Amino acid sequence: MKVRVDEDRCEGQAVCIGLAPQVFELGDDDEFVQLRVEEVPEERQARVRKAVSKCPMAALTIEE
Repeated sequence: MKVRVDEDRCEGQAVCIGLAPQVFELGDDDEFVQLRVEEVPEERQARVRKAVSKCPMAALTIEE
């Protein structure tokens, strides 16, 4: 599974980081969330799905 961040929608509220810090991090400018991994490991997928559903800006999408 892969996840994508839409930088046009992301406001860096970091809800996803709180839910899956092994997958998401703030970029150098602290404005946008970035991915720490290319492919989400199976053991982290449930947390990433929750992060996607809780993103206040709907800036995250999952690619199976």
